[in-house]
Amino acid sequence: MTMPIDTFMAGYKRAWEGSDEYLLASLFAPDGVYRNTPFAEQRGHDAIKVYWQRTKLQSDIHLDYDVLHRDERGGIAHWRTTYQVTSEELFRIWAASTGTNALARKEGDPLPRLVLDGIAIAKFDPDGLCREFRIWWHSQATAPD
Repeated sequence: MTMPIDTFMAGYKRAWEGSDEYLLASLFAPDGVYRNTPFAEQRGHDAIKVYWQRTKLQSDIHLDYDVLHRDERGGIAHWRTTYQVTSEELFRIWAASTGTNALARKEGDPLPRLVLDGIAIAKFDPDGLCREFRIWWHSQATAPD
């Protein structure tokens, strides 16, 4: 039997690699919560879709994951995503999220490829929709492809 975390992570992968905010929102209960950092949350389909717009500023996206724990009401996964930053706006969002000027670069320099490595904890309702998805991640910039 496929557990909700397996179904969810497969959908999460498709939603990120396809920059598909509608697919991502469909994985959540109507009042589900996506916590992209310990201090930020997107509650409900509309907020999740607005947040996911930032994936449209990424290209050549690849996500891999391993489910570390699963049961009928939740699970834990390790995930790793790489993508090419395609805009100065996304670079500024990323730099602000790291709390540092992680790269000494000036506007107009080639944009980096980012590597994100993280852990996700998910909780599901009886219908298999995500009630809460929490991620913790670290990012690293690499030279552009």
